[in-house]
Amino acid sequence: MDNHRVYAISVASVYPLYIAKAEKKGRTKAEVDQILCWLTGHSPKSLDDVLANKTNLEDFFARAPKLNPARLLITGVVCGVRVENIEEPTMREIRYMDKLIDELARGKAMEKILRG
Repeated sequence: MDNHRVYAISVASVYPLYIAKAEKKGRTKAEVDQILCWLTGHSPKSLDDVLANKTNLEDFFARAPKLNPARLLITGVVCGVRVENIEEPTMREIRYMDKLIDELARGKAMEKILRG
């Protein structure tokens, strides 16, 4: 699948997958929301609006209120690729989000997930 097709996917379509992944490991929807808000600067209300409007991934990151500068501390592998080496900006943001949800599902403490 090329990047442009990935970018066209709505946040609302991946969001339930993130929640299911977290809940399967004993984590919560509230923690998923906290991660997404931390990453993008969205409030819980504006995140709900993004989900209701079926905003695509490209616009989700392009129009994020304030991408968290600490996201640049996210490193590691997602889908066999080191996130810090991804050159395409939107794909890197998507993989940061994936990596944070992976860390949540692996039981990492929220303070460490949020690079606190």
